[in-house]
Amino acid sequence: MAQRVQSVQEFLQDSFVPLVAALCSEEAERVTRKNNLGFCDLVKPFCRLTSEVHMRDPNNQLHVIKNLKIAVNNIITQLPQPSAVRKLLNDVVTVSQPAEGLVANVITAGDYDLNISDRSVKASVPWYSSWKDTLMGLNTSTFYSATTPWFEAYRESLLQSMPASDHEFLNHYVACMLVVSSSEPEPVEQFLKLSQEQHRIQHSNEYSYPKWFIPNTLKYYVLLHDVSVGEEQRADSIYEEMKQRYGTQGCYLLKINSRGSNRGTDEQIPDPWSQYLQKNSIQTQEPYEDGPYTVISNKSTDYFIPLDGLGNDSKDGLSNSFKTHPLQLDHTNDSGCFDGTDYIKSNASLHESKKVNTGTPHGTCLTLTDHDRIRQFIQEFTFRGLLPHIEKTIRQLNDQLISRKGLSRSLFSATKKWFSGSKVPEKSINELKSTSGLLYPPEAPELQIRKMADLCFLVQHYELAYSCYHTAKKDFLNDQAMLYAAGALEMAAVSAFLQPGAPRPYPSHYMDTAIQTYRDICKNMMLAERCVLLSAEILKSQSKYSEAAALLIRLTSEDSDLRSALLLEQAAHCFINMKSPMVRKFAFHMILAGHRYSKAGQKKHALRCYCQAMQVYKGKGWSLAEDHINFTIGHQSFTLRQLDNAVSAFRHILINDSKQTAAQQGAFLREYLYVYKNVSQLSPDGPLPQLPLPYINSSATRVFFGHDRRPAEGEKQAATHISLDQEYDSEFTQQWKELEEQVVAAANKGTALSNFQPTQYCLNRYSDNSRFPLGVVEEPITVEVAFKNPLKVPLLLTDLSLLWKFQPEDFSSKNSEETKEIETCGKETIGAEVISEFSINSEETKMARLKLFPHQTGELHILGVVYNLGTIQGTTMLDGVDSSVGLQAGKYISNGMSVRGRQDLEIQGPRLNNTKEEKTSIKYGPDRRLDPIITEEMPLLEVFFINFPTGLLCGEIRKTHVEFMNVSKSPLTGLKIVSKRPEFFTFGGSSAIRTPLSPSASEHCSAYKTVVTHSSSVCSLISSVAASDFGVGAGSQPEVIDVPLPDSVLLPGASVQLPMWLRGPDEEGVHEINFLFYYESIRKHSKMCHRVLRHTAVICTSRSLTVRATAYRSNALEDEKGEGDNMLVFVDVENINTSEAGVKEFHIVQVSSNSKNWKLQEYINLSEDKDIKLVNRERGKLCLKAVRCKNLVENYTFADIVFGSEQIISSTSPCADFFFQSLYSELRTTQTQQNMHTSQGAAKQSLDNAVRLIQKCSEVDLNIIVLWKAYVVEDNKQLILEGQHHVVLHTVGKEAFSFPQKQGFKKILGNSDWEDLEQESPEMGLLNFFRSESTSVPSRPSLDQLSNLIKTSLHYPETFNHSFHQKSLCIVPVTLLLSNCSQADVDVIIDLRHKTTSPETLEIHGSFTWLGQTQYKLQLKSQEVSSLRLRACFVHTGVYNLGTPRVFAKLSDQVTLFETSQQNSMPALIIINNI
Repeated sequence: MAQRVQSVQEFLQDSFVPLVAALCSEEAERVTRKNNLGFCDLVKPFCRLTSEVHMRDPNNQLHVIKNLKIAVNNIITQLPQPSAVRKLLNDVVTVSQPAEGLVANVITAGDYDLNISDRSVKASVPWYSSWKDTLMGLNTSTFYSATTPWFEAYRESLLQSMPASDHEFLNHYVACMLVVSSSEPEPVEQFLKLSQEQHRIQHSNEYSYPKWFIPNTLKYYVLLHDVSVGEEQRADSIYEEMKQRYGTQGCYLLKINSRGSNRGTDEQIPDPWSQYLQKNSIQTQEPYEDGPYTVISNKSTDYFIPLDGLGNDSKDGLSNSFKTHPLQLDHTNDSGCFDGTDYIKSNASLHESKKVNTGTPHGTCLTLTDHDRIRQFIQEFTFRGLLPHIEKTIRQLNDQLISRKGLSRSLFSATKKWFSGSKVPEKSINELKSTSGLLYPPEAPELQIRKMADLCFLVQHYELAYSCYHTAKKDFLNDQAMLYAAGALEMAAVSAFLQPGAPRPYPSHYMDTAIQTYRDICKNMMLAERCVLLSAEILKSQSKYSEAAALLIRLTSEDSDLRSALLLEQAAHCFINMKSPMVRKFAFHMILAGHRYSKAGQKKHALRCYCQAMQVYKGKGWSLAEDHINFTIGHQSFTLRQLDNAVSAFRHILINDSKQTAAQQGAFLREYLYVYKNVSQLSPDGPLPQLPLPYINSSATRVFFGHDRRPAEGEKQAATHISLDQEYDSEFTQQWKELEEQVVAAANKGTALSNFQPTQYCLNRYSDNSRFPLGVVEEPITVEVAFKNPLKVPLLLTDLSLLWKFQPEDFSSKNSEETKEIETCGKETIGAEVISEFSINSEETKMARLKLFPHQTGELHILGVVYNLGTIQGTTMLDGVDSSVGLQAGKYISNGMSVRGRQDLEIQGPRLNNTKEEKTSIKYGPDRRLDPIITEEMPLLEVFFINFPTGLLCGEIRKTHVEFMNVSKSPLTGLKIVSKRPEFFTFGGSSAIRTPLSPSASEHCSAYKTVVTHSSSVCSLISSVAASDFGVGAGSQPEVIDVPLPDSVLLPGASVQLPMWLRGPDEEGVHEINFLFYYESIRKHSKMCHRVLRHTAVICTSRSLTVRATAYRSNALEDEKGEGDNMLVFVDVENINTSEAGVKEFHIVQVSSNSKNWKLQEYINLSEDKDIKLVNRERGKLCLKAVRCKNLVENYTFADIVFGSEQIISSTSPCADFFFQSLYSELRTTQTQQNMHTSQGAAKQSLDNAVRLIQKCSEVDLNIIVLWKAYVVEDNKQLILEGQHHVVLHTVGKEAFSFPQKQGFKKILGNSDWEDLEQESPEMGLLNFFRSESTSVPSRPSLDQLSNLIKTSLHYPETFNHSFHQKSLCIVPVTLLLSNCSQADVDVIIDLRHKTTSPETLEIHGSFTWLGQTQYKLQLKSQEVSSLRLRACFVHTGVYNLGTPRVFAKLSDQVTLFETSQQNSMPALIIINNI
């Protein structure tokens, strides 16, 4: 808004000042022209009085005049043409632009600068609150700066160029200066000529312009003396003669040019003229030289800014009006407000005028003394000439009015009387007849009142002026002279406002009536506009911004776009200055103002208005409004050749979430491409600029190091490794990291590396990108860029490639300069792939994969992408489009238009949140995925699986082959494979054959090592091996397996095939099994120590057999052969196959045992058939005898019980491999569970020792291997599948399963409910897990454990014959054998008292009595066997159970250990017969 260093009162005073005409002789003009100034220009900076002036009013009261200013103008005898005035006003606005580089008057909001206040306020969108606070502070400040200098310049020029009218006298000349040089031959005669010229101009009918205040105009005679060349004595003598002729009050000697023009410019003298000469108005032009018509006619008639951005070349006086000068507050005059930033041009449109100004300094012959002389001259003229003349004229007018009215008192008294009387109601404007053409004669008393009012107003006597205006207003209204009435109303309102002490409120309705009269009745828009400008300033000073805005908007019309634009802009500023700023109204009216500026040809001002309004609409979701504003900004900027701004505006249209139609978006895109093309043509060799489309999601950028995965070739299947087609899975990533860490530790002799970092082949937003990734020479780097097309029209990218810079490791940084075009780079350093065409459909997100091929070691930095952006071919427009419309798509050729540019890939790292400082601030870590380090050559392994199965039966053994190939130029060594499922595969133990047959030749051979046996009896074949032979031993890691390469090295280009055995997992379903291949280079590298290759095998397993086994202690303390302790092992095998895999039947071909302490001895077969065949849902039960081993405990003993003709040697590969791996897997699971329990049971250490001894009695470490064959019909041919199941027996009497994950459920549910287990087992397993976690190491042994502490056996005759007729009591001798199974001494108590009270038991077994002692106590040493002779007494025949003795046991060294009965596992039945 137009805000000034002046107050509103000063502005109003300076708008109406006493006008003084100047008439100079040619010689006088020549003297002043030495300073490049006319006489009026010479005195202009000094026309404001610096001291108070006193005069007396008609009542002889002293009146003080402060800060009075006068205006001295050349006489112009012709009325300026309206077209010339319009041209002048348009030029004034055109050249007045916001200052460049100045932060004053700027609010920065978003991307644009908003010229609102005199302070720089940083505000972000939404900026409503901060802007409001700023403006509230501004409203209370004393001084405002000119925020809209173009409006002030326009207002100033408008007021100065107002033509003098007969209805008012404010623009009439009060006095005339006659200026003659002292160097003239006859100065007095020259004064006479000038006086006669003035009289002729004023009183002859030849000239109707200018207007004069009164017939008797004051003439003031000025003698101009050039000190540098003239004779001072002559000047003094002439001046004395003048004083004699004209009086001391009517003449003056002005001495100037104290400094010769040839003295140079050593002394810097202030130039106070520049700021005034910037504003050229018609009244200030000289009448004979460089007149206004000359100025106007010489200027270009086209006031629109041309497309080349250069302004009109002004070659006359107007061109001198643009010089900027700092503000001197003492010299501010009616030409406007000067705050040091006025009229600074913001572009190159006026360079020529600036040069002219620089070359024409003013006042070069004047010294500071001369300045003081001119200032003194003006003061003398005002004090001694002008004001006494005005005072006298006011008195004369007052006297005339009094005499004509017949009044006895002065006008003061009369007006009071008039005002105190009854008021005649004023008629409305609509009721009055249009009599604006009525003219009063000059001597009419109404005009005399108006003339007196104007004189009083000019000398700041506002109270008297108001009285006169009010009186005149009533007279004019009575006469229906509407033009005169409107003028009186206008000035009455201003006078009322300016009265000191504000005796009455500002009558705004006076102004409203005046404006309406001027506009609607008088049809004089210039006068109406003056009223609006004055009233708006008064209302704003009273903070009535809403009324001021309404007033300004009222005067907008179609007849003047420039005026409407300026007033709309001021109205917008009123809205923003309200107590509650109306921001949206501000923006809306700025848009309207911008539109009118554009129609008026003021392109720069239009652009500025749209930019300021944009700040309100930006970010509010009003996308259509934003698009319209940006589109207009783009057009205006392009018209002004501000191509960068145009590109930026069109860019905003494209990158916003546009709601435009597809056709409109296509038009926007073509406009952008056209503008962009113009920009790029200006600097074809410059750096590539940023393109806005398509969007790039930088954080979604993925970088892949290495070759693409090879497709499968026939029977060969390549390792899956990792590719960009795989989705990121954090769980899998962690698994791979653990595997790599495990194999690195194993390769490092078992010690984990403290600074271990996993190998990363694919970097994305989830990976750890804090380190520089490593690439390898000659291996491609693939960058996947995520493009998104936000538009509803398709985009076409051509010649798409990566932009990079590279710094060789051994060279200086001079080669690391960023490349301008990827094609111009040295391909010997980095090769790049170029995608010729890449189309993106509407609103599509599409990935582009771009490759780089490094040929040299060093540091690579991937900067972004470079491409040609264009539209799909065929997007043509209708022909015949007028080229003058602007940026129309009809200019494009039919095959589309494209421009070349770039987009940078800038990835923000993760937010840091570790230290307190990072948590309390926002800091981001680095993301270096685009900055790889290229290392020297490394070996590259490729792995192929030959005939790798996709489906197996659970437990099935399958032989396959793996091919290892080194496709690099470096040999590799140290090949290892690691997996979390080592029980799934094996390469064979140390005894495996390393030179296998070809895969096809060994297709139908058995996977096992077999020998033919001719044993007629089913007894075991014994072999013994060490666990270390199969990778299971102390400190070993069975998960890490060394791949047995020949010579442990794979040479470049070489390949080797190795056999690999697979075993189907015990769980049915789909299994993902991860393999990680680890290998190293023979040469040690500083950057890369090893490489890895991933493979995920997917195996679908089907049900086969389920095996459960139980071990029981044999009742016989020694077997028949006297081999010591023995057990019975019951093995249940069930076929649970659902025939989905075409399995006909299973054959159990062998049962093997493996243990350090036990071995299977024989098969107890009740039938003669050795073939164990199971069809679907059939179950078989085997009973096997096991005895304790005699050999060393370090080795494992394998015992094979063969049911067929071939023995599978279970102690060799692959049978033993899979057994040991599954054993290790189970041990690992058990240890994990025990580790969770250990922490809970540490406090019970002393008690645990005793418990452990008891537990050991019931432990049996016997492992059962069931080997089987399955007959499968597939494609009308029968196949034989082989497999094995493992059962680990830990405890006597406790059932164990081949499928430990579901062992608890088989026992409960049985086979009929087996199908339901798959869905329920995970949850039930989870429950079991929590249950086991809650139970710590038991402090009391369980009943089962205590029952195995002492083994009991009763020896008695199975049948006993007795004659009850002879003897009623039958006494039978019974021997009770007690065996201590523990390693400690045991105290035993035998209690023979019956406790059985169940009637069923009595009925079945009858009742008998033990004779002799009812209780025995004895102690058994470790492993001791003791016998006790007992006698049983029977009274009836029958079958009796002798197993009633209750045995209690406790460890001898434990005082309070628990005693519990030892129940015999089997009934001891005896038959008593009577004979």
